Amino acid sequence: MKKTSTRLADGRELIYYDLRDDTVRDAVDRRPLERTHTTSEIRRDPLLGDQVAIASHRQGRTYHPPADQCPLCPTRGDRLSEIPDSSYDVVVFENRFPSLAGDSGRCEVVCFTSDHDASFASLTEEQARLVLDAWTDRTSELSHLPSVEQVFCFENRGEEIGVTLGHPHGQIYAYPFTTPRTALMLRSLAAHKEATGGENLFDTVLDRELADERIVLEGEHWVAFVPYAAHWPYEVHLYPKRRVPDLLGLDEAARSEFPKVYLELLRRFDRIFGESEPPTPYIAAWHQAPFGTLEEFDGVTRDDFALHLELFTIRRTSGKLKFLAGSESGMSVFINDVPPERAAERLREVAS
Repeated sequence: MKKTSTRLADGRELIYYDLRDDTVRDAVDRRPLERTHTTSEIRRDPLLGDQVAIASHRQGRTYHPPADQCPLCPTRGDRLSEIPDSSYDVVVFENRFPSLAGDSGRCEVVCFTSDHDASFASLTEEQARLVLDAWTDRTSELSHLPSVEQVFCFENRGEEIGVTLGHPHGQIYAYPFTTPRTALMLRSLAAHKEATGGENLFDTVLDRELADERIVLEGEHWVAFVPYAAHWPYEVHLYPKRRVPDLLGLDEAARSEFPKVYLELLRRFDRIFGESEPPTPYIAAWHQAPFGTLEEFDGVTRDDFALHLELFTIRRTSGKLKFLAGSESGMSVFINDVPPERAAERLREVAS
């Protein structure tokens, strides 16, 4: 992998990740952009104890542009985009309309390929490995920023999820706090560790799932399963079999196997509802240990956390979506219409 960092016309950082070491990236952003000014602010909810990002500048972000005006495609002739070069393998750049900025963290866009009509599932294993390397590199770099406590790499896919740009891409949020969902996991870790005299809850869960009927696919270094208490109609958790706290902890064997396992998982997601259905909308979310102090979680260290990816769709059956209505949105109590065992069975049925 070759990494080349440059700056866009408004001062934002852009990084090329290339498969070839001899690739030259010297194209200049020719757009007449002024420096970006954001109004991101973090406010704490005193009743729930969580944080809300207030980012009013995002109201003006790009919204469903036609394909020939996509800002994530390479620059071609007089059609100028966020990527100055005429081609790329993988690109990461600072979001022009970030939810988090400055002392409130950082937001980046990850373009998986220059092919506007592709998807992550259509990438080659070599391309998918390059994306994994980019995620890992950005996790490392962002973790050293003084305002960053947790790094979250994710992909939103499909208009049903709220995606406003059709080009295959994901995002990275670098939060200045430990996110509420991670905090819940850490509290459960601490409670289980104390109750069992030192057992790791992630290890316990993974051992139970490996012995159960909800395994979707398994490699030498990775295992994917539908969790016992799945929140979403089709939800899969992907774990490395050797517990590590973050992407930086993966060894070469796990990195090499990841593309094959993950691409197969994504392709199965696209086949859940049949070939005649539109591509399955999904969210793919990497859960990594925070880089800040864990003092509030008694007895828990970063190494107790288990890196994993959660992949889920809001489509519950053909032509029907799972909406977060009263119970889910009002009380955070999910009601799942698809038994996890049946979801796992279906994901095994649609294997390549």
